[in-house]
Amino acid sequence: MAKRKRSPKYLEAVKKIEANKLHSIDEALKLLPEVAFAKFDETVDLAFRLGIDPRHADQMIRGALVMPAGTGKTVRVAVITSGEKIAEAEKAGADLVGSDDLIVKIQGGFMDFDRVIASPEMMGKIGRIGRILGPRGLMPNPKLGTVTTEIGKAVAEQKSGKVEYRSDKKGIVHVPIGKKSFTVEQLKENYKAIVGAIIKAKPSTSKGAYIRSLTLSATMSPGIALDTVEAISVGNV
Repeated sequence: MAKRKRSPKYLEAVKKIEANKLHSIDEALKLLPEVAFAKFDETVDLAFRLGIDPRHADQMIRGALVMPAGTGKTVRVAVITSGEKIAEAEKAGADLVGSDDLIVKIQGGFMDFDRVIASPEMMGKIGRIGRILGPRGLMPNPKLGTVTTEIGKAVAEQKSGKVEYRSDKKGIVHVPIGKKSFTVEQLKENYKAIVGAIIKAKPSTSKGAYIRSLTLSATMSPGIALDTVEAISVGNV
C-alpha cells in the first residue's frame, strides 16, 4: 500500500508537537489551536486504545452519554412511535415523527436523519428496516436509550448533545467531544465526562492496563498524545 502523502500544513503542524511526550489535558487543549489548521470548524475527537479483547462479546465497550457542554452539532432526530407519543415527540423537537408511514418511507430510501428513536411497541415493525438502519449504526437500542417509553426525554437528550460510543475490532473507541470553536472549559468538561464513562464501562474480565493510550485531535490535525495516568485520575473523580 502506498504511503499516504501529507499536506505541507499537516507536516508543519506535526513539528509543533513534541515527539514521545505525554501531554496533560490542559497542555493538549492549549496546543490544539496551533495544530488544527483547517479553515472550517473542525470536530475535536478523543481516541482511546483500550486493554480489551474485542473478540469476546463481554469485553466490547458500548454506551451513550449526554455531553455536558453539547457537541456543537445539529442532530436530526427521527421518531417512530404511535398514539399520544407522536405529539410528545413533536413537542420535544423531533425533526421527523411517524409510525408505519415513516417505516415505509425509510424502506423507500429516505434517510434524512442522524438518529432514530422508537417506542417499544414499534420494534417488531422496525425489524423490517433493520438491514437499512443497522449498517449505518441507526438501529434503535434500549441500552443506548433510543428504545424507550420516555420519548420526549430521549429526543431532548439527542438534541442537547448525546453521543454514542463503541469499541471497534482493534479495541479503539473514538468519541467527539466538541468543536474547535468551543472554549477550553467546554472541551475539558466534555473530556472529563467521557473519560469517566469509559472508566466505568471497564469489563471485569479486562486484564492489565485498561486505557493504554489516549489521543486528542481535530478533524484534519495530527494527534496529541495524552497522559493516561492523569486521565484515569480525572475520570475517577
